[in-house]
Amino acid sequence: MSCPQGPPLTGSAHPTPLRQPKGNRISCSSIIPSTAAPGRSRSISAIRAVLASDKDKMTSASVDGKVLRKKLNKVVLAYSGGLDTSVIVPWLRENYGCEVVCFTADVGQGLQELEGLEQKAKASGACQLVVKDLKEEFVKDFIFPCLRAGAIYERKYLLGTSMARPVIAKAMVDVAKEVGADAVRFELTFFALNPELSCVVPWREWEITGREDAIEYAIKHNVPVPVTKKSIYSRDRNLWHLSHEGDILEDPANEPAEDMYMMTVDPIKAPNEPEYLKIGIVEGLPVSINGKELSPASLLAELNEIGGKHGIGRIDMVENRLVGMKSRGVYETPGGTILFTAARELESLTLDRETIQIKDVLALKYAELVYAGRWFDPLRESMDAFMKEITKTTTGSVTLKLYKGSVSVTGRESPNSLYRQDISSFENGDIYNQADAAGFIRLYGLPMRVRAMLEKGL
Repeated sequence: MSCPQGPPLTGSAHPTPLRQPKGNRISCSSIIPSTAAPGRSRSISAIRAVLASDKDKMTSASVDGKVLRKKLNKVVLAYSGGLDTSVIVPWLRENYGCEVVCFTADVGQGLQELEGLEQKAKASGACQLVVKDLKEEFVKDFIFPCLRAGAIYERKYLLGTSMARPVIAKAMVDVAKEVGADAVRFELTFFALNPELSCVVPWREWEITGREDAIEYAIKHNVPVPVTKKSIYSRDRNLWHLSHEGDILEDPANEPAEDMYMMTVDPIKAPNEPEYLKIGIVEGLPVSINGKELSPASLLAELNEIGGKHGIGRIDMVENRLVGMKSRGVYETPGGTILFTAARELESLTLDRETIQIKDVLALKYAELVYAGRWFDPLRESMDAFMKEITKTTTGSVTLKLYKGSVSVTGRESPNSLYRQDISSFENGDIYNQADAAGFIRLYGLPMRVRAMLEKGL
């Protein structure tokens, strides 16, 4: 089957720039042999063999410095309709002689970003566009586990882009099987889902070095992409967050322009009266707002609306990317900020000191694994089992006050609360006797007393 050529390039005022790998944005076109089922085998020897033989499998020879690549039959490409994915379509056809099936996951990026995608994909040379609604799965199976774990990357980033990658990649395995493709994207994920694969990596192979090169390539190949050569922000949006990078943000000294924000209002312009919310939580996962039970995606969508109205969830940070460079990004995560505040606050009632400390330590590693694209790593899965177990008693509700960009806690309740007013009052009773403190403090301070005696020669 021969893929169609598209019409000439058309301009737009909303360009989408090429992006460097961020977190687990290490993506590629990974070959899955048509005879292999996409299972969950984790054979270390198989993975090592793949890593060692990728180059040999994907390149056949070199003539006058030009690499002759192995021919593929059909590639499933994660497609957004932006500049980068649009130029990959003709590039794959030109360099690998393959048909390209574009795949778009609806993870809550909004109807506006999904409109006209099929026409764009086919005009770029794709043979087909497959769209799958993954919103509920995304929130239930990927966002909520991270929320339960308390996973935050480098103190601020709530992992919006990183959590979306594995749910998209997982769906692509199914799409590849449905359309009979022998290649897909997302390198690290497919090492976990199926170790019998090799990789085609446009980012590492092509001679396109930036936005202007990509635009010229698009013009040459009659690819209709909505771009101009004027610099603008790079954005990634889903139901959890909206990220902004590039343009004036590349200088960490620059304050973000107010007209950049899309999910949240300026806190100064937010309502002058606070709004109170009661978030219901069962075993560490949110289930209701003000007593109304909602599905995971519906609950998050409603909190995004409420939080955005009050200017909640703006984060400006300089982060360390997986490849070693620092990057400045601005994130809007209104609903996520509300949920993280509620979940952590309820744990103050239901978890003891040692458990909270261990959970916080593991949460850092959990976030790092997710950021690095290792969602299907056995270590993350094992830590997730731990998080699920220790939050079995984290059931109750938290009342929050939203006001001009801030979220403050005004109350928390749980049937499993470890808080006892009869003990916490510090009055003498059957359980707590102030006289017990004297011996405890004397023993607890013994190491410090011994060291002081040594220093004074006593």
